[in-house]
Amino acid sequence: MNLQHRIDLLDELGKYILSDDPAWVAAKDRATYENGWFISEFVTDASQNIAKEFLVKEKLISWSNRYQIKNTIEHSKKIGIVMAGNIPLVGFHDFLCVFISGHKAIMKPSSKDSVLIRHLVEKINEWEPETVSYTLFAEMLKDCDAYIATGSNNSSRYFEYYFSRFPNIIRRNRTSIAILKGTETKKELELLADDVYNYFGLGCRNVTKVYIPQHYDFLPLLDAFNKYEHLADHHKYKNNYDYNLALHILNKVIYMTNGSIILVEDKNLFSPISQLNYEYYTSESLVMETLKNNDELQCIVGSAHIPFGAAQCPDVSEYADGIDTMSFLTSL
Repeated sequence: MNLQHRIDLLDELGKYILSDDPAWVAAKDRATYENGWFISEFVTDASQNIAKEFLVKEKLISWSNRYQIKNTIEHSKKIGIVMAGNIPLVGFHDFLCVFISGHKAIMKPSSKDSVLIRHLVEKINEWEPETVSYTLFAEMLKDCDAYIATGSNNSSRYFEYYFSRFPNIIRRNRTSIAILKGTETKKELELLADDVYNYFGLGCRNVTKVYIPQHYDFLPLLDAFNKYEHLADHHKYKNNYDYNLALHILNKVIYMTNGSIILVEDKNLFSPISQLNYEYYTSESLVMETLKNNDELQCIVGSAHIPFGAAQCPDVSEYADGIDTMSFLTSL
């Protein structure tokens, strides 16, 4: 299986994801049934972003050319991949990198997100049986040559212990922020709502805190966030909203809400589900200096940074935690 053949298979997979094939529709429905956080709206968003940003032949060719990947790999390595399950198909990019590089992917999906990745890999195997030996699933990742593991700060300590003797990439908790100037248009604020609400805020690229100028007017922001008022009807999300709201009331914390999200002044980058933290600033340069080298930060949204609404649509060459996965794989 040469590089071009792998790229052709992935391009075909992108078209399959964008189709209404009954098997794919059934897989998405099953994923929604097995994980209450994976509502149909977000499963579709995540899979379509992958298809449009990752699985396009021209993009895959340009991307692989940067690393001078050989047409065929004589001595492929076994790469163990521990996948997270916070948002739909969050581990797909790691699989994609290993597959394109010509190595063998030995995957352990999260129990919260196993349906979609298994279905897509099985579809590739169906089209090209030779890929079966390059795309394996396992409960125990033993005898691998290198590891890529994504999890919480707690689980990362176990990964470091178990995988320390091997080349590895280990990822921890991260989150994203937005810097507002107070001059954003209604459209920009509605796009920011996508960055905040998508996947119920569970992704590392979700905005969990905004930096705002002094005397900021919150009304246009809360009004734009009504775009996602329907999420207040989701029982899991509503339970979190009610719990956090009750805590703030009991603790006499000043808050604002539009009925679907709670805004609280807080210096923490991370906020609980259904809450968005905010902090006032006097100088954007001081904000950037404060955030410099912060290993909890995944990305920054704003007029001078990632465009509003684009946080969850990374390019195929944008790597989690800023670690170049392809360079790691091609150097083995």
